[in-house]
Amino acid sequence: MSNSAVRALSGTGFVIIMLFCLLFSKFTFGVLVLLITVGMMVEFYRMTMGDSYVISRILAIVAAVSLFVLIFCRSAFGMDLKFIALAMAPIFLIMINSLYVKDKSEFGRFSNIYTALLYIAAPMALSNLIVFQHGRFSGVLLICFFIIIWASDIGAYTFGIALGKRFPKKLFESISPKKTWIGYWGGLIMAVVAACILFYTGYMKYPLIHCIILAVVMHIAGVWGDLFESQWKRFYNVKDSGNIIPGHGGLLDRFDSTLMAMPIGAVYLAIFNLL
Repeated sequence: MSNSAVRALSGTGFVIIMLFCLLFSKFTFGVLVLLITVGMMVEFYRMTMGDSYVISRILAIVAAVSLFVLIFCRSAFGMDLKFIALAMAPIFLIMINSLYVKDKSEFGRFSNIYTALLYIAAPMALSNLIVFQHGRFSGVLLICFFIIIWASDIGAYTFGIALGKRFPKKLFESISPKKTWIGYWGGLIMAVVAACILFYTGYMKYPLIHCIILAVVMHIAGVWGDLFESQWKRFYNVKDSGNIIPGHGGLLDRFDSTLMAMPIGAVYLAIFNLL
């Protein structure tokens, strides 16, 4: 089977699983996001730290899970807001544990423990604020976010392949040599088209101008997110963050755009009191 066929089949299967989990119930949503969060953090730590500081890495993942679960309980069941502070306990343990690490020859890498919490755990935990409105769960808006992000990625890839040789100017050659400006504009066009379709089909219930601006903002943020992950991979000389999705690489490779586009999209809606 060709790589393109493997990529298409695995990608389709992954999308089906995501749609099912986001539409079925709040608990399947929670399990899905937790698995993706843990998977991305494991990939990030393996890429940036190798086998160093295993206990602290486990504590960081526990902190990420705690943060998500506590915000989930607050959003779904109205748990007292002050209990979210409990997510800080594993972080304090990480700091204390760092004092007792005997081999500090690579201690500079320890900062990556906290980077993953800010870069991966926080945005994924805040996805609760997108799917819960006044205690009621609906994964439709988050699916709309993913559709815009996916459309942006597909547009960038398609335009880049089709027109990249004719318009070869690079977007950010020092970080990602294959990305071109024509791919960037293609991704923007497809993101806007996707937002318009979501508006006219009734899935995005905001004024059309906000849907279009949201798509533009999320496309720009998604490109930044993609480049940010590429910068890490280039520094550590890694092609893919993992291989969990055949033909696509790791979870971090698939959700690098999402980690920046999703929270920025939510911020845009919140600013205009639409969320």
